[in-house]
Amino acid sequence: MRATTASAHPTLSQPTPDARRLDNVTRSGVLAAVAALLAVSGGLLWFVGYNYDGLTGNPITKIHPFTYMIVALAAWRSLTFGNPVGYGVLVVSRRPATALMLLVASSMLVVTAARAGPGIAGYADTFIGPALLVFLLVEIDERDVTRLTVLLHVVMTANALLGLYEFATNTLVFPYRLDGVTFINDTRSSALQGHPLVNASLTAIYVMALLGGAKSLPNGVKLGLIGLQCAALVVFGGRSAMVTVGVLGGLYIGWLAFAALRRDRISLLGAAVALAILSIVPALIFTVISAGLVDIFLMRFVSDGGSANARVAMFDLFPYFSLRELIVGPDVAYVDSLRRINGLEWGIENPIVRMILYQGAFVTMIVLGSFGLFLRELIQNRERRVWLPILATLILLNTSESIAVKTTLVAKIVIIVVCLFRPTFQRATFRPSAATISGSNSRVRSSMIPMPSKRFQNAHGNRNVSAPRRTSSI
Repeated sequence: MRATTASAHPTLSQPTPDARRLDNVTRSGVLAAVAALLAVSGGLLWFVGYNYDGLTGNPITKIHPFTYMIVALAAWRSLTFGNPVGYGVLVVSRRPATALMLLVASSMLVVTAARAGPGIAGYADTFIGPALLVFLLVEIDERDVTRLTVLLHVVMTANALLGLYEFATNTLVFPYRLDGVTFINDTRSSALQGHPLVNASLTAIYVMALLGGAKSLPNGVKLGLIGLQCAALVVFGGRSAMVTVGVLGGLYIGWLAFAALRRDRISLLGAAVALAILSIVPALIFTVISAGLVDIFLMRFVSDGGSANARVAMFDLFPYFSLRELIVGPDVAYVDSLRRINGLEWGIENPIVRMILYQGAFVTMIVLGSFGLFLRELIQNRERRVWLPILATLILLNTSESIAVKTTLVAKIVIIVVCLFRPTFQRATFRPSAATISGSNSRVRSSMIPMPSKRFQNAHGNRNVSAPRRTSSI
């Protein structure tokens, strides 16, 4: 009998080589790599002599330890699989869009290195690390996903609590540093994610994921986590993140309330709880005002350090370049000079504009196209409310340089999606029983004798011994 692959979704059914159990080194390594991804920032790395955020120093330190770990794990997994080429074919067949993004990023990394240009670490951390992470996550089971989910909730809770502690004590534990220099004028909390805006973006995406997913969490725990993260979001000071959570989250909650009223599914207990919550809202507002959180919130909107002007001034750079330069990419030194002259010392706060100015429209189209297909594949066949964190992601990525430079935010989004939004189908692989591989005569005989119909088996109470077994949770 020929081993075949079965799937509840026919378009994703793929032929699978001999089933090989994921080894403990890879399992433990993925957990350790994700822990480093979520909890180790550039500010923390500086304390151990690893200049990740700076422009000077050893080039090896410009790539996050998570990327090194995930590359090593992918190489180890391909070797323990027994056939590295077969493993490569297998993961590509399972995640073709992810493989495309990996190919594009790797090619751009090689070209950039050959031209001795900047941005090598950006391709490694922003695109290559997340792609290899997805390849490894394809093989993990439900138990591993549960461990990653617990790790995600623990780190995000610790991150919010640390941010609130930094605000209350006016002390930054792991401040963001550029070549060791701390920005003394920026008193926003940095917590475990380093830069305040990275904290704000990740927290906003996590809140949206909690609203739409995390069905395994009790409602009380979920509401508590959302409240804690929203409080931390204020001290992180990301205006775009706060507006995104307020508008997108408010619209979603309003839609849920309207749908419940329309279906007449609100219980008396639920209505009583809602009224009780509304009754304490004035007290909560008074407490927030007394703590000074509203002043900080309003200060971020009044004084933005020229961020709003920068998003307008960046379009003034385009007339300096010819059409050919905008397509293939102008001289990087010339772009840097124009950027500083036009008051954009802190960067170009949009990934599309920045990539066009630094790398050209052709490269931008290829990179962003592969990234869009990657996101589409990541959320495909998952719980339908996964669009909430993804929409928040697309909004927030366009408010800073984000994926146009070095960032680990993409890999963190992968973890949030995988952990909080389970697939709507399970990939299954046929595993032959001992009877089907006992001898050549029995295999010949079984291929000649027709399989009893399902109606016959049901009538005689026989189970299908060759039923598919689940092998992947994502």
